[in-house]
Amino acid sequence: MTEQLLDIPGYQVHGRLGKGGMAEVYLATQESLHRKVAIKVLLSSEDQAFSQRFIREGHTVASLHHPSIITIYDIDQLADGRHYLTMEFVPGGDLAQYKGEVFDLPRALRIVRQVASGLAVVHAKGLVHRDIKPANILFRTDGTAVITDFGVAKQLELDHDVTQFGIAVGSPSYSSPEQAQCQTLDARSDIYSLGVILLEMLTGTNPFRAANYTQTVMNHLQMPVPQLPAQLQGCQWLLERMLAKDPDERFADCTVLLASLDELMQDDPDSTRIAPGLRMGTSAHAKGSRGKLWLSLVVSIVLLAAAGSGGYYFYQQKQISDYLALAELRLQSGSLLEPPQDNADYLYRQVLTLDADNPLALEGLERVLQARISEYLALAEQRLTDQQLLLPEDDSAIYYFRQVLALQPENLLALAGVNRVAQRYVEQTEAAYKRREFALALALVEQGLEVEPANEQLLALREGHERRVSLAQAPRRQPTAPRPAAAKSDNPVKRLWNNLFD
Repeated sequence: MTEQLLDIPGYQVHGRLGKGGMAEVYLATQESLHRKVAIKVLLSSEDQAFSQRFIREGHTVASLHHPSIITIYDIDQLADGRHYLTMEFVPGGDLAQYKGEVFDLPRALRIVRQVASGLAVVHAKGLVHRDIKPANILFRTDGTAVITDFGVAKQLELDHDVTQFGIAVGSPSYSSPEQAQCQTLDARSDIYSLGVILLEMLTGTNPFRAANYTQTVMNHLQMPVPQLPAQLQGCQWLLERMLAKDPDERFADCTVLLASLDELMQDDPDSTRIAPGLRMGTSAHAKGSRGKLWLSLVVSIVLLAAAGSGGYYFYQQKQISDYLALAELRLQSGSLLEPPQDNADYLYRQVLTLDADNPLALEGLERVLQARISEYLALAEQRLTDQQLLLPEDDSAIYYFRQVLALQPENLLALAGVNRVAQRYVEQTEAAYKRREFALALALVEQGLEVEPANEQLLALREGHERRVSLAQAPRRQPTAPRPAAAKSDNPVKRLWNNLFD
């Protein structure tokens, strides 16, 4: 079955973008302003403490104003009592979609700088994000990185509320050493997480991520900062500071980090500086030459102005033609989003900057979209075959089906795929019941409902779980042995006597 869409007054809900442990996010259109928005809705209204924390999240983010921080539009409550946040819809996907790819240095530094500038505002408010990871960094259509998911953001002076209970909040693969050890956190913990992201962008891998939680934590505590390739050694010092095990050895705050990033980007050898190529003398001969030069320039400018309108038009058309040809080649070779500034999506968008309504570019972007959807669907099918249903969180069947739904909320194959994943959990649950593994059966039901919360079979299994356990564990009654029949006598008188008094 397909998911039940929410009915939210004032919004047309198109489909679900994703789901976490306590909330889910939907794509919708705000009818009054005709704009796409993302709506984050709590899964339940029963936990009042979490509802209050959810409301605080909305108030917190709404108080932060920066291009690299998600914008909150509204906070309200559904008819069933659940709270929801309406926020900016960021259509460019998240950083996690580029897992395994190696970014060129300017692009990686640009993303880190944007995130750091947003975090500077967060920290200036006395907050720490606590869950900086690729999935929480989104991209607008212009490429701006946007920090989202402040669900575990907390005021620094209140951080002990969580750490005193020994609860590590955040994603282990990107957690700072002090976060992994449930210690009090400050802004430097977010800087460490951002350093892990920078390392992953530059090398295509996160060396701290291990096969299990314990080893991942140990890697953050013990593994030295990896050495970058020779061509990136100029960035090694930055990485060493961001990933220092001791917070006191990291950048003190994001302001210092931003200054260091600016210095590094200015020293980038790929930067081009414009400077005069000739030094003009002051002799009479030189002055005469300079006068002739100025005269030539004036004449050239006049001639260019006269021919400008026609010349620029043909130059622009040549650019468009070149971009379209290159975009088609990249599309055919499968270079949809990479490498940077030389992929089909980028080249088609370059055409649209010159000609906003160019039909070939618009049609090309649609083909790029369909190619991306086909790739995600193929990956989802492979993960289904490999039984990677829900985990790893960024390389599972449900992850790729949801990537499709983020691009095309009404894609029937992806919607059906989500249902197929849920059906696998139904089958696995029934098998667990047959083996009398009741705890596993209930865990499988909960995982299945995380995939498809409105699945009727899974809901019925959860509702009937206790009854099935009780029936399975009830002692069986032993059958009563039949009473032996009295031996029949051959004596007719005795048989009559028995019949009368038996």
